[in-house]
Amino acid sequence: MDADTIRELFAEFGPVDVRRMFGGAGVFVEGRLIALVSREMIYLKADAETIPDFEQEGLGAFSYSTKNGEHKLTSYWRMPDRLYDDPEELAQWAGRAHAVALRAAARKEKPRNADKPVRQPSRTKAKRPRGRSRT
Repeated sequence: MDADTIRELFAEFGPVDVRRMFGGAGVFVEGRLIALVSREMIYLKADAETIPDFEQEGLGAFSYSTKNGEHKLTSYWRMPDRLYDDPEELAQWAGRAHAVALRAAARKEKPRNADKPVRQPSRTKAKRPRGRSRT
């Protein structure tokens, strides 16, 4: 599937960038990866909130072969086949994939220990080590 075809499929959703990656392509919106294209199939970004929609459709997670066997990437799930012919519904699914990408980015950008209070330095004078005299 070439970049122009992918852009045309997502046209109802809005403009997307298509970049070659992993022997296939990535579909990006505002710099965020929302879909993978591999072996002429599109896999949309998913998380715990949207995976049940894919499971209800009987779809599976993106998988690929490694020297140690099959590996599943559970953050990308196969797009329902009917969406290739339904630009309006594809736009809805793409919107949810974009929301997943934004949630994932927000989790990554949240600083560690953000919920812990910031400890202020002590205002007391530092103690001198014992055993030293002033000279």
